Amino acid sequence: MSAVYRLGRETAPSPVHTQQVQAAADFGAGGMAGIEVTLVDSTLRDGSHAVNHQFTVEQVRAVAASLEAARVPVIEVSHGDGLSGSSLVYGLSGTDEYDLIRAAAEVTTDTALAVLLLPGIGVRHDLDRAQELGASVARIATHCTEADIADVHIRHARDRGMLTVGFLMMSHMATPAVVGAQARIMADSGAEVVYVVDSAGAMLPGDFAARVLAIRDATDDSVLVGVHAHHNLGLAVANSLAAVHAGARWVDACGVGLGAGAGNAPLEMIAASFERAGIGTGVDVRAAIDLAEDVVRPVMARPVQGDRPSVLLGYAGVYGSFLIHAERAAAQFGVPIADILLEIGRRKAVGGQEDLIVEVAAGLAAARAAAPVG
Repeated sequence: MSAVYRLGRETAPSPVHTQQVQAAADFGAGGMAGIEVTLVDSTLRDGSHAVNHQFTVEQVRAVAASLEAARVPVIEVSHGDGLSGSSLVYGLSGTDEYDLIRAAAEVTTDTALAVLLLPGIGVRHDLDRAQELGASVARIATHCTEADIADVHIRHARDRGMLTVGFLMMSHMATPAVVGAQARIMADSGAEVVYVVDSAGAMLPGDFAARVLAIRDATDDSVLVGVHAHHNLGLAVANSLAAVHAGARWVDACGVGLGAGAGNAPLEMIAASFERAGIGTGVDVRAAIDLAEDVVRPVMARPVQGDRPSVLLGYAGVYGSFLIHAERAAAQFGVPIADILLEIGRRKAVGGQEDLIVEVAAGLAAARAAAPVG
């Protein structure tokens, strides 16, 4: 036996309490019976990152039609970085996103179409144009400490009759109390749902639960809480379950988890596990499984999995959409992607700072070149 390992070095568990037994039962099969939630599929928005923003009209039609057949109530369609995100900085779209929104609208009748907008990338006119093409849900996203910059866009969407959602990205970077206060700002602007967004896939189940509870405590009961989980640490489904247990009622997912980094909570797994837990979604589980395998998986440009770079995103708390940019920089400058991601995490970079990736890679390359040999 290894001299390092010895039986008994493990920390002893605390005594069993009634609350622990009840919590375990809650997370077991049927433990959350009676809870109803809204599932939002983001395959055609967050999944855009995983295909380098190259979705085609035909692919969008196929995915959207299959999602409606599976009774998914809300489908999000946009460039990965939101309306007007197509650019050299964020990645150029292969097809104009408004053509993709139109395509999704043409094959759906019962499903609501959502769009994402980041203030500073998209403007109010983008929301107007998306609504004219069939979008009825506006998701306004900011960094988790910058909710105030969404005020104009949230109010504009509400004035136009859109269901309006606030999206607090990189929520792991703020304490639950701060997330709650920022959610209150969005709610005061008119957001009907406010999201805890784990853009880096860095959060644990307790992190999600604490932030959901903080938003509920900071807002009134008319404001629902949503959750958007990434799978970089393999916890997207568990985090979503913990969030629902804490009171979240909107939950994001993607077919096969198609999304930035190691992907999002897979729709088919969310639908199946939620049904096992007794949570009502209205989604046809078998259809969700079939669309993931037969419709979404064939369009994947690369495997969405917990490989070394994806796990490092979650470990270092790095924005998920940075992955492809970091891979390119690693190849360009000949430095390990792990070094780039860890340094980006150390600097606490946020969405919109993609140019910092090249700066970091160049700096690492210069340091390596200047290091003495031998």
